Amino acid sequence: MNTLEDWVGAVRAEFGLERDDSVQKTVLNLTQVAARQVDRLAAPLTAYYLGQAVGRGMPLAETAARIEELARAWQHD
Repeated sequence: MNTLEDWVGAVRAEFGLERDDSVQKTVLNLTQVAARQVDRLAAPLTAYYLGQAVGRGMPLAETAARIEELARAWQHD
């Protein structure tokens, strides 16, 4: 295992969460776009807000896609 797998495995175990590779891939892809297109520090906050939206019942894939569209269209000053 690598460090990332060890870490997310520990977090999942701590909170009784199941492994879902599609969720991990979605979040990692989204945060990569946010970090590159907006700002490096946008990545963790973007993941947090994605989690809030999903926790309120919005679908993960569609919500992540919409946020990714926002990030790709982001205009730097």
